[in-house]
Amino acid sequence: MTAVAGTRRRAVENPAFEFVVRLGDDRLVLGHRLSEWCGHGPILEEDIALANIALDLIGHSTSLLRLAGELEAKDRDEDALAYFREGVEYRNALLCELPKGDFGFTIMRQFLFDAHSVLLWEALTRAAVDNPANAPSLAAGLSAIAAKALKEDKYHLRHTSEWVVRLGDGTDESHARAQSALDALWPYTAELFDVDEVDQAAAGAGVAVDMPAIRSRWDAMVSETLARATLTRPADGPVQRGGRRGRHTEHLGHMLTEMQIVARSHPGAKW
Repeated sequence: MTAVAGTRRRAVENPAFEFVVRLGDDRLVLGHRLSEWCGHGPILEEDIALANIALDLIGHSTSLLRLAGELEAKDRDEDALAYFREGVEYRNALLCELPKGDFGFTIMRQFLFDAHSVLLWEALTRAAVDNPANAPSLAAGLSAIAAKALKEDKYHLRHTSEWVVRLGDGTDESHARAQSALDALWPYTAELFDVDEVDQAAAGAGVAVDMPAIRSRWDAMVSETLARATLTRPADGPVQRGGRRGRHTEHLGHMLTEMQIVARSHPGAKW
């Protein structure tokens, strides 16, 4: 089901492009997964909330993929990058592409991702400030996107963390479903904090993210919420990774077929 990335280093033609594409793909794929709840939420308010979070994520992805297209300089805009790449060209973390599952699975995944995203955006908003010499380039572009996205993701995190507590500290069934989702998702979280040659090259371009520090803060944030939810944090063990290098589960291909069909059926169309 999942290909595990090896440790061998590889040459990256355009690391700035790939760094931004990873951020954009995470949010595009996860936003699409959330959109699958539209009309199927457990209550009307949550149906609307999930749809709005999906729209926010896709909006963040639009900005990121637009920046990626500019960095690539191959005349591919955000729509071309979203709808006319194959699965092996996507760089999202595997966590984002897993099927939506039940409501508990969706909420738990979103919470784990939101906690990471908030901390990452906080680091990226400081990029241009900490690296003024690079302000006109990658750092400035990401800093501007991060500043806006951070405000929205803080709301997402508050919303999903409250739901995790509600489900975990609720009925026997909701607790069991939340714990099952947490156990299933945990092996996929480590990929969010991987550091490789792309991250190192981005640091050289003025976007230095202290991922171990983010991981430490994420651990504390997640553990505190899980404790309030009376959920047991899984033990660290074997991890699932590969998405950053285009090695995906079969689920991404099925999702892209659905997501890309209209654009590919009418190439060049303007709406």
